[in-house]
Amino acid sequence: MSEVVFIGTSDAFGAGGRRQSAVFARGEHGAMLLDCGATTNTGLRQLGIERDEVDVILVSHFHGDHFGGIPAFLYASLYTDHRTHPLEIVGPPEIEARVYQLATAMGHHLEDRVWTFPVHYREIHPEQTLEAGPATIRAFETAHQLEAHPQGYQVRLGRDRIAYSGDTGWFDGLPGRVAGSELFICECTLHDAELDFHLSLEEIREHRADLDCGRLVLTHLGEEMSRMRGRLEIETADDGLVVKL
Repeated sequence: MSEVVFIGTSDAFGAGGRRQSAVFARGEHGAMLLDCGATTNTGLRQLGIERDEVDVILVSHFHGDHFGGIPAFLYASLYTDHRTHPLEIVGPPEIEARVYQLATAMGHHLEDRVWTFPVHYREIHPEQTLEAGPATIRAFETAHQLEAHPQGYQVRLGRDRIAYSGDTGWFDGLPGRVAGSELFICECTLHDAELDFHLSLEEIREHRADLDCGRLVLTHLGEEMSRMRGRLEIETADDGLVVKL
């Protein structure tokens, strides 16, 4: 059985006073993060999850609310946790360069650092499948801002399949990308369909019957969606929500 904990469920701007995007998934043979927004370290601590448990950080795209927490995660793993076992950071093309650039901009230089644990950066491209830590990961392109190299994922943890949209607008191929998953973690920034690069409740309602998944949970909730969480016919995530598969 796998366990999924929603660490951060807000949009990029902390709507509803919640943390930025991060989902912790624990399987029989290890654990991973789906995205690592800037507030992830705080969320892990508040929810009693040790950074040391994380074998893989899987990044959906290069926006700060999705990968901005990685430099601090690495520094805390080194200086606070004294980590010794490997960490894999998997993401779209340029993942290593983007993390290094971000770290430099934040004052957390990663160059010439003596690490007590190996850090392995691994690129994954759309339609590619790779094994990382406890997971088998397959990537697909999403309808988000192209300069951020957006991707969604199908993740297999043992027998369980989790689909993760990252950030995306609606595209006709989305149902096929998440088909067969026990859990689909789907962004829903907006209530009404106003943007072509973020999903809305209006669109998800329209296409709900097309989504062949066991449990659908909406996350990355903007201001209006944040006010409506827990009061809709479709499940909405909040920071700390635990899902067992």
